[in-house]
Amino acid sequence: MSVEGNLAKINQQIEQACKNSGRPKNEITLIAVTKYVTTERAQEALEAGIKHLGENRKEGLLEKYEEIGDQATWHFIGTLQSRKVKDVIGQVSMIHSLDRKSLAKEINKRASCPVPCFIQVNISEEESKHGLAASEVESFIEVLSHYENVKVVGLMTMAPHTDDEEKLRGVFRQLRALRDRIRDKGYRHAPCEYLSMGMSNDFALAIEEGATHIRLGSSLVGE
Repeated sequence: MSVEGNLAKINQQIEQACKNSGRPKNEITLIAVTKYVTTERAQEALEAGIKHLGENRKEGLLEKYEEIGDQATWHFIGTLQSRKVKDVIGQVSMIHSLDRKSLAKEINKRASCPVPCFIQVNISEEESKHGLAASEVESFIEVLSHYENVKVVGLMTMAPHTDDEEKLRGVFRQLRALRDRIRDKGYRHAPCEYLSMGMSNDFALAIEEGATHIRLGSSLVGE
């Protein structure tokens, strides 16, 4: 199906999830995850009205950026190796996978102005997933106060791949509670307003539990 057709269905689901949770739709940023598709398919997403594209590898980002450039707002959503920061720092508007001091140090060194970052949190504590344990996040944020070019705009997580709705909601609620606690501390370098959570199989639940940024690949642009 065309991206435009997929987007129409997804927008209906977003609207319903917002209605269910009493939220305005303009609180939701939809990121098309284009890591498995061609530059042409990414371009189709832009033509359908999507403004935000997400890539999880340096090579994929730079290949598509060369063709698309600033027509899109780019998000880096995968694990970012410190040695690759210098290659992507000028192209991306947000990094969704900050999870260690060495990466923060490199972002701070390479950036010319504060870079909006999400701290990746492994709420579900799965060994296969990257991210900090929930208990480590606040002390990590305090360390980040020394890096003037790192701005913590929110938290990100990847929920388990399961059909258990209550388990998914539990993960999303835990991230939201952690976000609220950090936001309420009023850190200047970490306003922590946003929640990047929810993918193709669970984004409606994520929205109902507070997501502000959802990352959709297969349901939106396909494989």
